[in-house]
Amino acid sequence: MAAVKTAQAGTDAIAAKGWLGAHKWLILRRISQVGILALFLLGPLAGIWIIKGNLAASLTLDVLPLTDPYVLIQSVFAGQWPLQAAITGAVIVTLLYILIGGRTYCSWLCPINIVTDTAAWLRNKLGLKGGATFSKKSRFWLLAASLLLAMMTGTIAWELVNPVSMVFRGLIFGMGMAWGIVLVIFLLDLLVSKRAWCGSLCPVGAFYSLLGYASILRVSAVHRENCNDCMDCFVVCPEHQVINPALKEIPTGTGPVILSSQCTNCGRCIDVCAENVFQFDLRFNNTQTTSVANKHEVLS
Repeated sequence: MAAVKTAQAGTDAIAAKGWLGAHKWLILRRISQVGILALFLLGPLAGIWIIKGNLAASLTLDVLPLTDPYVLIQSVFAGQWPLQAAITGAVIVTLLYILIGGRTYCSWLCPINIVTDTAAWLRNKLGLKGGATFSKKSRFWLLAASLLLAMMTGTIAWELVNPVSMVFRGLIFGMGMAWGIVLVIFLLDLLVSKRAWCGSLCPVGAFYSLLGYASILRVSAVHRENCNDCMDCFVVCPEHQVINPALKEIPTGTGPVILSSQCTNCGRCIDVCAENVFQFDLRFNNTQTTSVANKHEVLS
């Protein structure tokens, strides 16, 4: 029964909202991921320099510096003090992700997300179950290891094997080994463990989750009283453990906003819900439902 439901996740939403309505946020994410990558590639491939640099550090329209704060911290650990422009760019990026959610990077910017989403889709389509289990803490250990490695080697060593950086370099100079890294991640998520890379191993995702602890933009189960327990949101969510507290009020009285920093703000739960339970909201709108509030008044 579960396998059948997994294969049909989103079917009710398509019937209720149409195909586009049930894939709106997914389509916007793909446009964002491909579009941003294209802007970076326009310069080296077509000579149109809207953005100079790469996802680690860039200059937009020769005015706006943007720096990956994770890369900047690695450079500090490596004993390489960054330039003022790099520090300014890192501050801008950090403030942005504090506002919109740290792991928004994972679902709206990272091109590897397309690979892992494809593997998850095919895994569900083929009905593949089980496999190895990786601790969610593994990515934080790898994050710490990358900083330690930078300090020991005096280099930003992680960027040499970072799949995102390898793909970017590969698109310009030829994929080469980058194809192998992409294939390994795809097969890992398809055959070894569901969403292993993004969900358990990627240190970049671990770093950006730290920026998301107090992020303002969140997904909210604002109409959770309409939930019919179809489980489609759990099936498509890359971090399904974040849904339960907001959707099922666990513990009792929990507000409808998903506050976990592991939420990627991908919007797939909004897409596939035929009952329109979810929407993007602000973390400040995390009030209890009326029924719960009334229950507490009676008990008091």
